[in-house]
Amino acid sequence: MKNSIRLIPFIAICFFTINCLAQNGWENLFNGKDLKGWKVLNGNATFEAKDGILIGTTVLKSPNTFLATEKEYGDFILELEFKVDNEMNSGMQFRSESKPDYNNGRVHGYQYEIDPSPRAWTAGIYDEARRGWLYPGSLNKASLSAFKPNEWNKACIECIGNSIRTWLNDIPVAHILDSMTPKGFIALQVHGIGDSAALANKHVQWKNIRIKTSNIIPSPFKDQIFIRNLIPNTLTEEEKSEGWNLLWDGKTTNGWRGASKDKFPEEGWKIDNGELVVIEAGGAEARNGGDIVTTDQYSAFEFQCDFLFKPGANSGVKYFVDEKVNNAGKSSALGLEFQILDDELHPDAKLGVVGNRKIGSLYDLIPAHQFHSVIAKTDVWNHCRIIVYPNNHVEHWLNGYKVVEYERGSAIYDALVARSKYAGFENFGLAPKGHILLQDHGNEVHFRSIKIKVLK
Repeated sequence: MKNSIRLIPFIAICFFTINCLAQNGWENLFNGKDLKGWKVLNGNATFEAKDGILIGTTVLKSPNTFLATEKEYGDFILELEFKVDNEMNSGMQFRSESKPDYNNGRVHGYQYEIDPSPRAWTAGIYDEARRGWLYPGSLNKASLSAFKPNEWNKACIECIGNSIRTWLNDIPVAHILDSMTPKGFIALQVHGIGDSAALANKHVQWKNIRIKTSNIIPSPFKDQIFIRNLIPNTLTEEEKSEGWNLLWDGKTTNGWRGASKDKFPEEGWKIDNGELVVIEAGGAEARNGGDIVTTDQYSAFEFQCDFLFKPGANSGVKYFVDEKVNNAGKSSALGLEFQILDDELHPDAKLGVVGNRKIGSLYDLIPAHQFHSVIAKTDVWNHCRIIVYPNNHVEHWLNGYKVVEYERGSAIYDALVARSKYAGFENFGLAPKGHILLQDHGNEVHFRSIKIKVLK
């Protein structure tokens, strides 16, 4: 009789909790007792429910293993808590798929990264088995200390339309705009460990997994973070409020003209399907349509564009361009250059000094830092970001990684210019303002989502 009496408050509490969740639009995805509503995909890692916790355990010689919801979700807010052994890498898939006609059913789609390593990219957004990093943790330094090792961490994912945002322990981490996959399952990952016996029987744990799919209200933008907008040639209202403007509208030649010309080139360039394209011309520098420049000039700014280059291609984005200095019309107008190059096939990658002509480099001056994961590929869209601060500190970012930084006008900068091909040009790259230039080097290169924010 006493045991029955004790059960009454417990049952009442459970009923109250479930009722409150339902009234607020929340649904528990994990019942705390078993794996009902979930299924295992791809690998052989094990999952079990124990004491209200869902536990994933690594096994040898297994690919990534996913415990996926049987249901699919489009717009939602997902909240959960997770804890991971320090040696492990893991993540939560969302809006993900597994189809027989895609890599034999390989799970693919958006992933909320779990990264307890010193890199600290937890809550960054990775595109599993597809495009790779969409929002690495390097884009938001303020979030790199949010992860709590050996403790429970709180994750939040908000998907509303094309907007995808993540939080870690209530700190905003990532924000992307993307339309590739509007809905899919949610899955918990146990990362493959290959033959590493030291990583066998390691655990990833989750609890308090709940989702809200109706009456969703976007979280306020209290902390402005960098927005990675993957919808071509668009600006979100948040980007506009932060001062971003499109440098190209995706349709016309407005805002651009030929370098040292009064109008846009009649040949050598084309606008095709929202892309600004350099037409292949055998690699001749500025001999076909020639370079194009912005009609306006800029001093301190943040610049972004997506670019796609064909095998063997050479091009670049130049800034602080002075059209009066162009090697007497024999080559491209001069300016500081974010190099675009197929490092594998183009011979220019082997010239210069210590790789300072490879992709992402400050051309012929400073080599781009070579991150393994940042390698830009041909025939896919890559991302260029250039920041020139009011104090003349400059950064090059390639696919979410900072690959170059320097100070315009510093003693080191002057020394680099003195040993470069620009040594004969007085005050090279030191103009107070200049045009931004897209280079025609006679190879097929595509540009889109060209935007700028003036810095003060």
